[in-house]
Amino acid sequence: MGFAYRDHTADLAVRAWGATVGEAFAEAARALLGAMVNLDRVRPTELREFSLRAGSLELLLVDWLSALVAEKDTSGLVFSRFCAEVAQDEGEPSLRAAAWGEPLDPPRHEARSEVKGISLLGLRVRAEGTMWIAEYVADV
Repeated sequence: MGFAYRDHTADLAVRAWGATVGEAFAEAARALLGAMVNLDRVRPTELREFSLRAGSLELLLVDWLSALVAEKDTSGLVFSRFCAEVAQDEGEPSLRAAAWGEPLDPPRHEARSEVKGISLLGLRVRAEGTMWIAEYVADV
């Protein structure tokens, strides 16, 4: 499991991976929040659960990451720990996920970029050998 930031002209491009598609989605979330705050400084004291369904794995990834941005914007929570399970229910992928974090404290969390949304540009979710890869671009 892991993630890497990729070169991009203006926005944040991410490639995340894991042994399962759920692990890749969890790493994609870590990359997103890691661009916003120092993950090592966010205590996982509050839990939020997510249940999503979309027409494709790519759209499910966008919905998942967008839900995390929306949660930050509405509740003020930032997250540092993630768990995600993806299933194919009757051909339509679904996500059951959890995120742990705490209210944003900009100085302590070393606030970084402000993510405005997730672009459909460069969006890919695929199996590559024994790994799942999730790639996306976030508007910052």
